[in-house]
Amino acid sequence: MVSEVRPYRVLVVEDDFRIAHINAAMVERHVRFQVVGSCRSGAEALAWLRLHGDGVDLALLDVYLPDVEGLSLLWEVRRLYRHLHIVMITAAKEVDTVEEALKAGVFDFLIKPVQASRMQAMLDRFVQRRAMGRQREIDQKQLDEALSAAVPDDHARTLPKGVDALSLETILQALTLAADPLTASELAERTGTSRSTARRYLEYLVGTGQVSVAAAYGEVGRPQRLYHLRPET
Repeated sequence: MVSEVRPYRVLVVEDDFRIAHINAAMVERHVRFQVVGSCRSGAEALAWLRLHGDGVDLALLDVYLPDVEGLSLLWEVRRLYRHLHIVMITAAKEVDTVEEALKAGVFDFLIKPVQASRMQAMLDRFVQRRAMGRQREIDQKQLDEALSAAVPDDHARTLPKGVDALSLETILQALTLAADPLTASELAERTGTSRSTARRYLEYLVGTGQVSVAAAYGEVGRPQRLYHLRPET
């Protein structure tokens, strides 16, 4: 009997609960990953790791936390939990910050707002890297794929006129967090856009196959169009 493959366990460290929820949702859209903890400060993260550190595979660490100076948490976690892979997530684009994080041996470095396709690419690469560790031999192509942080080609496609990458990611994040399908009006309210803008992005996502649409018939009036994110997106 073949044993079930254990999901990779992830800790999210982010002081903004909304961003933490979005990042956790993006992680759990990947079938191989499970978020097992969420912390909002450096002290909380270290306390959590003292109890559960041996059972976590990957940590998503925000650079800016209310009780942490610079990258001190990163270095402390690296010192205490050598087995733990770390991905830094931050709004900072300063070269010095990136260089120091890379020196600490982070697995990846993601800039806010994190794009869903970039998160999925990082998780795919993590799976590849772990699989590589179980092999006795590896060729150059396999090594290059495991070490590459490149975003898949579909992410680099040219967006049509009237659709920009940042607004598109905002729409996708709102759909990810929605427990139930949304109308264009509901999505517009959640994202702070106009109904026509929300509808334009939704129709684009329907066209690319990332979103499904269905008609809902109420008691009176015209049927509403309800949109939801496809599980494989």
